[in-house]
Amino acid sequence: MTAAISLIRVLIADDHAIVREGIRQVLASDETRSIEVVGEACDGAAAVTLAIELRPDVVVLDLTMPGLSGLDAAARIRDEVPEAAILVLSIHDHEEYVMQSMRAGAQGYLRKDSSPAELRGAVRTLHGGGSYFSAPVVRSVAAGARGPSAPEEHGAKLAALTPREREILVEIACGRTNKEIAAHLGISVRTVESHRDALMRKLGIRGAAALTRFAVDAGIA
Repeated sequence: MTAAISLIRVLIADDHAIVREGIRQVLASDETRSIEVVGEACDGAAAVTLAIELRPDVVVLDLTMPGLSGLDAAARIRDEVPEAAILVLSIHDHEEYVMQSMRAGAQGYLRKDSSPAELRGAVRTLHGGGSYFSAPVVRSVAAGARGPSAPEEHGAKLAALTPREREILVEIACGRTNKEIAAHLGISVRTVESHRDALMRKLGIRGAAALTRFAVDAGIA
């Protein structure tokens, strides 16, 4: 008997109906049939209301919506529905937009010109507990973060990390899960988890999004 597939329940929030329909079609075309769109919101306030009502696994959220902004909506969803992962999908990739999104609680950030496969992969990664920031977004943030103060500000904390811990920090910033990091580096998942715990302890931060932000700010991602 085939085991039932655990569906990833997704809420889409965008003020353009045609964009919402496009995202719905992209997610529906997932070959594993494991993604289900459970609701659509046309503004930030509706996104918060539906997130509280529907308790989705992942919220795909635009930043520029009428009324309550995407950033404010993300912060409220984080507070009201902490189990929901937030994936920002935006035309903007300036580093300030990305950093503000992360501060608001987003675990992922994609540009709207990303491929359908990347969007589906990002949703699955966030549902699995990881973070996902597309390569153009990471480059944009890194370029903005590499001012003269960034290396000096984070130098002491970086110096406290072992070479392996720094390597795993970069892997986390690339959006890889513990299992993917283990396979990429040829080590066990338990070893990755141990290094990850050490990273969070030494840096005084928790969560993949916060680790990604630190790596970008420090100019190593």
